[in-house]
Formats: sequence, structure tokens, C-alpha cells
Amino acid sequence: MRLIRVLVPVLASLTLVGCGGGADDSVNPLSSTATADETGSATATISGKPATSATVGSNYSFTPTASDSDGGALKFSIANAPTWAAFNTATGQLSGSPKVTDTGTTMNIVITVADGSATAALPAFSISVTGTAPTTGSGTATVKWVAPTENSNGTALTNLAGYTVYYGTSASTLSQEQSIQVSNPAALSYTVTGLTSGTWYFAVASYTTTGQASTLSAVSSKTI
Repeated sequence: MRLIRVLVPVLASLTLVGCGGGADDSVNPLSSTATADETGSATATISGKPATSATVGSNYSFTPTASDSDGGALKFSIANAPTWAAFNTATGQLSGSPKVTDTGTTMNIVITVADGSATAALPAFSISVTGTAPTTGSGTATVKWVAPTENSNGTALTNLAGYTVYYGTSASTLSQEQSIQVSNPAALSYTVTGLTSGTWYFAVASYTTTGQASTLSAVSSKTI
């Protein structure tokens, strides 16, 4: 199966096994793109729309898209990162799952990319953590997939970075519900735990080291 967008990894299939027993993000109101703060003749760009809210017990993840004009190696940095989140200097990914003790707002977060001769930064943004610890159950579901091998244009996929497993109680709003980042390109499954009674839906998207993500795989479901 190939996706419509060019140079996006393609997921082949999704299955569920296992035994039985969300959080809405708002879009950063600031501009989602930033041009280079240039030094010399090289230029760098960075773009993306980081969510400005996170919910206790749910995964938060944002990866910007960046490039430079002379093909240099990119390195990311961050200022004023939330204490509950991890930052990947190779991809620019900011991710984490806040706890009840993390409620509140982290302000003036700035993600910057540099290639040694040029830099660019996203506009400063904030992340507000709200909510209480979600109710969990004893149900589990193991989501399995087949690793993509090519981009949507048919070229070989060489920069796979990992997968995002989406799950929730509504098949039509999976991308807006709970998600788990699997930052291991060799992974072929993930077991979701703490599921309460009811029908749960699951889908997977893959992403590259440059932050490009595939569309969601086919949705599977399991009743706990």
C-alpha cells in the first residue's frame, strides 16, 4: 500500500492479539514556520505546529520539520523544556507523559535547529498540563505491524525512526485520542496496558528521522 504524500513511509498491516481483563491537543496559535537566523550564505528552516496543551497520563509528542540549503548535518536544541518531557537533539522530538505533579504551564519554549553555519528557531510556545490521572483497567491489547520498506514514491525507505500507536474508544477520532511513541524502528509490536472495559480501537503511523509521518494504518478493534 502506498500513501498519497511523497517521501512518507508506508505501513503494510496491523493486527491485534492479547487478553482482556484521551487527550485533545490545541494548536499553537503562533506562526508554525520560521526562517533562518542566518550566518554566512547558508540558510536553515524549521516548521511545525506544537500542541499547547497536554493531559496528565497521556503521551505528548511533537517533532518539527527542518532543512538547510547546503546539506549540512542538523542538530536541534531546546530552551525552557518541560521537566516532564525528553528532547531528541537528532530529530528535535519533544515527548513525554506528564504526571499529576506536572500540572501547570511551561512558557517560552523555543526549539532551534543548526547545521554549523546557519540556525533557525520556531516561535516561542507554551504547554499547559491539565487533568487528573486517567482511570485504568486490567485489559491489554498487543498491536502488531509490518515494517515499511519504501516511500510513497517507490524509493527505498532508509530513514525510518519509529512508530506512533494511536488508541481510544472512538475509531473516527483516533488521531485526537491517546498515543504512544515507539522510538525504535526495529519494533514490530507494542502492548497497550491499563485498558478499561469496552471496545478499543487501534492504528499505527510510522515516522522518519526528519519528522515525516505516514497516514494511519487500517483501524483494528478489541473488546475488553
